[in-house]
Amino acid sequence: MRIVICVKEVLDPDAVNNYAIAGRLEIGDDGMSLTQTAIPKLINGFDEQALEAALRIKDAGVDCELTVVSIGEDPAKILKHCAALGADNVVAIQTDASALDGHGVATLLLKQIEAGGGADLVLCGRQASDDDQGVVPALIAERLGQPLVTFARAVEASGENLKVIRVVPDGDEVVEVALPAVVTVSNELGEPRFPTAAAKIKARKVKPQIVSPADLGLGDADLAPRIQMVKQFVPTVQGNCEFIEGATPAEQADNLLARLREESLLS
Repeated sequence: MRIVICVKEVLDPDAVNNYAIAGRLEIGDDGMSLTQTAIPKLINGFDEQALEAALRIKDAGVDCELTVVSIGEDPAKILKHCAALGADNVVAIQTDASALDGHGVATLLLKQIEAGGGADLVLCGRQASDDDQGVVPALIAERLGQPLVTFARAVEASGENLKVIRVVPDGDEVVEVALPAVVTVSNELGEPRFPTAAAKIKARKVKPQIVSPADLGLGDADLAPRIQMVKQFVPTVQGNCEFIEGATPAEQADNLLARLREESLLS
């Protein structure tokens, strides 16, 4: 069974939030990019959980090969992290990812999947933590002509089929899908594993397979964005806190209810 996991390198979302709360997050003169260079980059959290889902399938005894693919000018760091976690192959599509929209990203990933011999299962994170769009997996599935199952919190392979537990507003939904398929993994899957020290040392020697868009038969016209960012801005972050007074807990509760009624939050 061939499993391809698509991963993205993003700015550390916790660091970005801390800068924003402190009022230190700044947009450059182009109005679209951040000026901070101290914010570290790491693997998108949802994509790391997609890799964890693949590793759990392998742990369950399924004979499979795990290939991780990423797009960027130098995604070697996160790819070595994936190798340390247990990926069998790592592929870097070397190009400026910031110049691509969802269609361009999906096109590159699709062509690499086809060039690598196809996939029985494509796993992606439910969305990227930087743009929160979550459109790439759907575009890959559409182009491959394969079913798409979203928001998975558990994935189990059984022969030619896949059992997926989906996260839905009312709880969980269990579905079965015939392979090949595309599945997006949500954070409800649980915490991903950490690589061992020995695996991290071994992964330092791993050299990702480097692929260019030209190697995949793609030119500028094939990757021209259909959607372009016009402006990015940092919203004003304000925090307001009101303490409810009262001599006893019961009095505090009564005062809280009265305050909520004043705000028409309770009838």
